[in-house]
Amino acid sequence: MARILRKREEIRDWVIARGGAPMLEDLPDGSHEQTLLQLTFGQHALNADNNEGPDPITGYSLVSWDEWFAALDKQKLALKVNDDVPGALDNSYEFVER
Repeated sequence: MARILRKREEIRDWVIARGGAPMLEDLPDGSHEQTLLQLTFGQHALNADNNEGPDPITGYSLVSWDEWFAALDKQKLALKVNDDVPGALDNSYEFVER
């Protein structure tokens, strides 16, 4: 079963528990700049700053939690996550409207 995380502390705790980090990408869409929200987990978080290792992520930048939450609030989004299965941490998520 899924649940919706709206509070900053809940979201940050959920992401950090899975070894994740906040990321943003600014994309021009013709009339203004659109900010894409993303979370990255495990090795991808390390590679995001061009550290050694396979599968570097391009286009996105690791950002502070304050910056990421500002973008989340501006877009009026929340984080939909799956309930954890005993013995495993699921890092599947999607952004949903508040």
